[in-house]
Amino acid sequence: MQRFYLIVGHVARLELLVPQGVKLVQLRIKDQPEAEVRRQIARARDICAVQGAQLVVNDFWQAALDLNCSFVHLGQEDMETADFAALRRAGVRFGLSTHDDAELERALSLDPAYVALGPVYPTLLKKMKWAPQGLDRVTAWKRRTGQVPLVAIGGLTPERAPGVLAAGADSLAVVTDVQQAEDPEARVRDWLKVCQ
Repeated sequence: MQRFYLIVGHVARLELLVPQGVKLVQLRIKDQPEAEVRRQIARARDICAVQGAQLVVNDFWQAALDLNCSFVHLGQEDMETADFAALRRAGVRFGLSTHDDAELERALSLDPAYVALGPVYPTLLKKMKWAPQGLDRVTAWKRRTGQVPLVAIGGLTPERAPGVLAAGADSLAVVTDVQQAEDPEARVRDWLKVCQ
């Protein structure tokens, strides 16, 4: 699994940043009508195909199936409604968000392509009901996930990256640090260097 995992909120951002060398990118669209969601997913799928990058569609598993995407990410709420049998039949891999022991057990029982743990550090992106998990939790989670890749998310910066990787994370999911950078393209290049 790629060490640097970029998460973007719009296909225009994906189109700008994936050509910097990103090989794993999640499109996380919020509050858009279904037609716009599908337009963005289809465009992102095509850009990633040209760039040799893996697209992960957040939440919209049915659209991902319909548009022949090969990877989705599901939060705990999405897991309630997702048709895992349909995803498996179509060969669509899925990553799952986890925040506590019960969620981890449930996620691992579904044989995911990866498990995400967060927030590792305090995060600005969204209000979280969980306190920062910290590096000790990353290490403990990795022991439990075994061969299943562990994705760390939440408050990550290039300066924190070596410690999170050393703690056991296989991949670092980055949202705010790139989103709020003065020069997002340069920031992505910084991340790619740190995650080599």
